[in-house]
Amino acid sequence: MAMLPKNLPRPEDCQGAKALWYDRKKYVIINFTVQNPKDVEVDIQDTFTVLSCKDVDDNNIYNHIYFYDKVIKFDSQVKVYDRSIHILIRKAKENVAWPRLQKDADLKPNWMAVDFDNWRDWENEEDEGMAEYEQYFDMIQDAGNKKGGPPAMDDLDDLSD
Repeated sequence: MAMLPKNLPRPEDCQGAKALWYDRKKYVIINFTVQNPKDVEVDIQDTFTVLSCKDVDDNNIYNHIYFYDKVIKFDSQVKVYDRSIHILIRKAKENVAWPRLQKDADLKPNWMAVDFDNWRDWENEEDEGMAEYEQYFDMIQDAGNKKGGPPAMDDLDDLSD
């Protein structure tokens, strides 16, 4: 489990992890791509979050995001996996869509993008909340736990005729 410290210092030599985010009625979800993350520390505050860790090659990873709107830091979660770090952040104002993750509309870091695979227009849908989040991460965990080689693919038709 990731530690939740305060005031994470920015390492001298660091890079940002690729981050994909998407919006829900009550939550904002951010998925940071980090290969074999270690020494993971996440600081979630009412107006920002900081991720600090090392990757498989001992590179210093550091991401600092000032949120579009206030969040409830005590109702947020962090889950660390083999290739990613997922953060679920509870919005202070439910049912208010975030048009962007960051407060500053002009700031567009090259490591941040919208997760269009998980994005959807939720304004007319029923409330989904935490259950969907848990199901999504259980699916990710199950996929990561399946060991073994790639599928044989010997049942595919030979298309080289």
